[in-house]
Amino acid sequence: MKISGKLLICLAGSLIMFSVSDASAQQAFSTGPAIEDFGPVADIPGAQALSADTRLRVVFDTAMPAENGELNRTLVSAARFLNMHARAGLDPENIELAIVVHGRAVRDVADVDGGQSGINEALIAALTGHGVEIFVCGQSAAHYGVEAENLLPGVTLSLSAMTAHALLQQDGYTLNPF
Repeated sequence: MKISGKLLICLAGSLIMFSVSDASAQQAFSTGPAIEDFGPVADIPGAQALSADTRLRVVFDTAMPAENGELNRTLVSAARFLNMHARAGLDPENIELAIVVHGRAVRDVADVDGGQSGINEALIAALTGHGVEIFVCGQSAAHYGVEAENLLPGVTLSLSAMTAHALLQQDGYTLNPF
């Protein structure tokens, strides 16, 4: 199949425009004010207003481990949640977050061979420093050879992910679907 020179020029121009617009979009994202080094968000002018006295109790769930050498996406999402709502005017004291970790993701929050905890350690410290509770499924931990003493500081071993979710739901937490 032969491609004309004009078509190639149009395709190249489109790629450059896409790259420039993608880079511009990325510049709109920044971290803070709750978690300074993690959880980039964009300001959204005209978004639904939130009352300053709004209280949120949300639990995140993850079984998906981080890609090799990268942060766990659910942990980053929790930081994003704090940052975006703090920017929207909510007092971070009115935001209660929990994260339930199970499956292969338990290795992202525990100091074990082959785990990603070293990469996630500063993020976990930042989250727990803001009162985020992180629960590890004891059943998954047993399956992957993770013991309570392997968990990073601030991470709590639960009987199971199901138990952690049931208790959090009874305590008024809603499940974030992402």
